[in-house]
Amino acid sequence: MEEINIGAKVQEYRSQRQYSLRELAARADITPSMLSQIENNTANPSINSIRAIAAALDVPIFKFFQCDDVVSEKLIVRKGNYIQLGSAQEGVVYDLLTSDLSGSIEFCKMEIPPHSVTSSKARAHVGEEVAYVMSGSIHIRMNGKEFELGEGDSVKIPAGVSHVWENVTDTASNIIFAITPPSF
Repeated sequence: MEEINIGAKVQEYRSQRQYSLRELAARADITPSMLSQIENNTANPSINSIRAIAAALDVPIFKFFQCDDVVSEKLIVRKGNYIQLGSAQEGVVYDLLTSDLSGSIEFCKMEIPPHSVTSSKARAHVGEEVAYVMSGSIHIRMNGKEFELGEGDSVKIPAGVSHVWENVTDTASNIIFAITPPSF
């Protein structure tokens, strides 16, 4: 699979908006140094950094991962060649299991480290989400109600329902999920 150059896309949208590097960094609440590293592909941005940059640029997150070809080998994602969002050092790691986010559905795997939470506040999506616990156990809070899911369990999260995932165990939890429309 051809690598998607997130840094180049950030640079492209920054140039279109005629923002300086420092101006975009301030708008996204990240350091100019970090933004420069992201644009030069020397840093792997966290999902929160990508969200902040996308919001500052007024660009949907999926645009940073979009491929331009319609039907080709690029639609196939081989084992181990996933686009990774976030890093183990920062907490939750998301692997994009589709080649990009240009379609009407997003398919990802998230690994939630022991004693970690996906976000400091619950978030909702415009569309539906379904998730399947591949390994470990996980707590999910939906509109303030908490549920525990174990390996092999799945959940449907209706549109507009705020939710957050929390791993309260001593082992990592792996969840695959699909969201329509894409929300990254």
